[in-house]
Amino acid sequence: MLAENNQIFHRKKILVAFFICAGLFVLLFGRLVYLCVWKADYYEEKATQLHERERSIKAARGRILDRNGVVLADNKTVCTVSVIYNQITDPEAVITVLCRELGLTEEYVRARVEKYSSMERVKSNVPKEIGDRIREYDLPGVKVDEDYKRYYPYGELGSKVLGFTGSDNQGIIGLEVVYEKYLQGTPGTILTMTDAKGIEVEAAGERRIEPVSGLDLRLSMDRNIQSYATQLAEQVMASKEAEGVSILVMNPQNGEIYAMVNVPEFDLNAPYEITDTALETLVTEEMPLESIDVGKLTSEQKQNLLNYTWRNGCINDTYEPGSTFKIITAAAGLEAGVVTPQSNFSCPGFIVVDDRRIKCHKRTGHGGQDFVHCMMNSCNPALITVGLRLGVEQYYSYFEQFGLKTKTGIDLPGEAGTIMHNPDNMGNVELATVSFGQSFQITPMQLLTTVSSIINGGNRITPHFGLETLDGEGNVVETFAYPVKEGIVSEETSSSLRGILEMVVSEGGGINGKIEGYRIGGKTATSETLPRNTGKYISSFIGFAPADNPQVIALAIVNKPQGVYYGGQVAAPIVRQLFENILPYLGIMEYNQ
Repeated sequence: MLAENNQIFHRKKILVAFFICAGLFVLLFGRLVYLCVWKADYYEEKATQLHERERSIKAARGRILDRNGVVLADNKTVCTVSVIYNQITDPEAVITVLCRELGLTEEYVRARVEKYSSMERVKSNVPKEIGDRIREYDLPGVKVDEDYKRYYPYGELGSKVLGFTGSDNQGIIGLEVVYEKYLQGTPGTILTMTDAKGIEVEAAGERRIEPVSGLDLRLSMDRNIQSYATQLAEQVMASKEAEGVSILVMNPQNGEIYAMVNVPEFDLNAPYEITDTALETLVTEEMPLESIDVGKLTSEQKQNLLNYTWRNGCINDTYEPGSTFKIITAAAGLEAGVVTPQSNFSCPGFIVVDDRRIKCHKRTGHGGQDFVHCMMNSCNPALITVGLRLGVEQYYSYFEQFGLKTKTGIDLPGEAGTIMHNPDNMGNVELATVSFGQSFQITPMQLLTTVSSIINGGNRITPHFGLETLDGEGNVVETFAYPVKEGIVSEETSSSLRGILEMVVSEGGGINGKIEGYRIGGKTATSETLPRNTGKYISSFIGFAPADNPQVIALAIVNKPQGVYYGGQVAAPIVRQLFENILPYLGIMEYNQ
């Protein structure tokens, strides 16, 4: 009986084992079917990826065009030369050819040829003719892929505005950075099949995912105006031995910038070259320019010099505007009703504010005069009086209302903000100095934008370069829009101020900006650089035309001119010569006298 029970037990165990094995077999078979049938595509793709070499194809970067379609930034076809270790059959031949054709040292090339990696880049931005020559050697393991390098047809023109790209074709400064997402495009890929050893399978060929080119960017900049303004700036810089000259030209009605010049500029096709102008910042009596060895400069020194070279003074730097800021004080006074064009003032050559005696530029005084003549004569005591009538709180509120406490919003990187007194710490003396443009700092772009917004009827515009993006066929893809704040001053105030500033040019201190046959408005300034009492000045003039309906406004700033330094004699003629050439070009005709 016991033996019979043992037999039954063993038969059950065998039966259970059989079913377990059968179940496992079914599961394994099902898994195999699942992997071979349902997941076949997935694993086939994985296998393909395992044996594919991937090389990137750069997309052509979108061009940058001026307002008339003139190409300011373009692309040149270049090549990237790479090596694939597992595919090289004759390392010495590869090293010899690449050293000779690329002008590289044997040590450098050998290190890349003998490096065990999937792909090693030897050199980028190789001229196309050299790349084609290397390709003709048909060396296994050497890949020559076509690429793009940024090219600027006009060299230095608008360098601090346009900016440039790096070796990866990405924007570094300027508009190239701001509009990167539109310009960059989408890279493509070359996929090559290899065997288990990483050797290319010739019969398999290549698969290509084509790149998508970036969009073109059309600017408000006018190449002709930018070019002529640059010539003027360079002439003045040379004749006055100035440290720098800036010129801004804009449409005051909509904020479209026609030109932004900051000389000295730099060569966009060689942006990393350190110029003599930059090196002069290191000059001392013990170390003259000719003794400076660029090769011995530290990397930090070189980068600081490059940052200085690339710096856009129109938006990155602030300065005391001087008497051009009297336009803002006058606008606030007229808007608040504390002064009218007919208001009378007396100027003995100075004004006493609290315990401070503040002089007028005319030490003998202007005597009795109405407000129009106060502006024509750029009388400090009169403008100080207007500021004091407003008081700190009201003056500061207009400062904010006009947009001076916020950045302009220009489509360029690194815009600086206004440096202004805290109103809680402003007394009458601080208010007095601010009223005629001292003891605070703004950017040239901020001054131009604020004055534009006051004389255009009271609409605070946003200065800008970007107008629209275009596809390869020239079709508009996107048109850019910019904020406008209406009513920062009344039309009455705007009209009164335009009339006053026209008198400043026709009969007052801005007479060197006058052009026969045209109605020009404007204001001069001569401000002392900081620290004071160094005998160095900034000469400037802001002018617009036509005075009754402004269509163009310009600001010229000459930094530290030698000899005569008054704004009316140094800067006003710059804007006059500029307008003499560009007003007819812009279709702004003479008025009937």
